[in-house]
This record gives sequence, C-alpha cells and structure tokens, in this order.
Amino acid sequence: MEKEKIFLTKEGLERFKKEWRELIKIKKAKSKGGVPEVFHSQEVNPDYLAFQEDMSFLEDRIAELKFILKNAKLIKAPPKEKQHIVDLGATVVLEEPEGKTTEFMIVSTLEANPSEGKISFESPVGKAIFNRKVGEVIYINSPTKATYKIKKVIYRNL
Repeated sequence: MEKEKIFLTKEGLERFKKEWRELIKIKKAKSKGGVPEVFHSQEVNPDYLAFQEDMSFLEDRIAELKFILKNAKLIKAPPKEKQHIVDLGATVVLEEPEGKTTEFMIVSTLEANPSEGKISFESPVGKAIFNRKVGEVIYINSPTKATYKIKKVIYRNL
C-alpha cells in the first residue's frame, strides 16, 4: 500500500512537531504519577472516568500526530518557470470586478485557517483556482457566486 502523503508548510510541520512533543511530555508526566489514589475505589468515580477520557483523548491525538508526522511531505516551490501557476504553498492575489483584492495562501486541509489567510486547495475557492495561471478569470458558484481574476501568484517562505 502506498503511504498517504500529507503536504505541509515548514511552519505547519513545526507546529505539529511541537504539539506532538508537548503531548508526549504530558503523557509521560501522567503515567509517572500513575492513577491517583483517589481513583482506586471500586465504586463508579466521575473523576476517574474523566481521567480515563482525558487519557484516551491524549492517546488518540498522539496517534493522529504520529501519523501526520510520519506521512508529512514539505511543500516546495515549483521551478521558476511554473511559478505563475497556483499550487500548494502559493500566496494568491485575486481581484474582484470592482477592483478589491484578496490575498491568501493555498495549503492542505490540515493547515487551512481562513482567519490567518490560509485556505485549503479542497475548498470551493481553492479548487477553482488550483492549477490556474496569472491573468485567468475564475467563476465560483459555491457558496455564493463570485468572479475573480488571478493577479499574482507568489511562492515565499517555502
């Protein structure tokens, strides 16, 4: 089976590594302390159930991060002659018919955060502009109708 590639920016990869390291420290600290004495009674203890739930969540997130890090592939800028085409890692400047411009970076779903100016290549806008070139006019029908012209494609910090 071919391993699944998860495309990440350097910043995204570092963020996931940091979270993984922090969760491993928490797991070790909790396991060194063992199960608190208060949880050793035979009766149903809501604190113990909450502790078990927290540990389960921690284990699940560590496993998820391990999978992400194992399958991570850094996004790299394309060759100079293809840097006018929208691809992962591109910062794209779009212009609306009224002249207003919008700028955002195309990333994977794991890193998408519109409030930080990062949209997924799988989002409606991301799909519409992916592999398109500077100067092309794009029509988007979801969730609202919009028309944009690709003004710039910039590859920075890759």
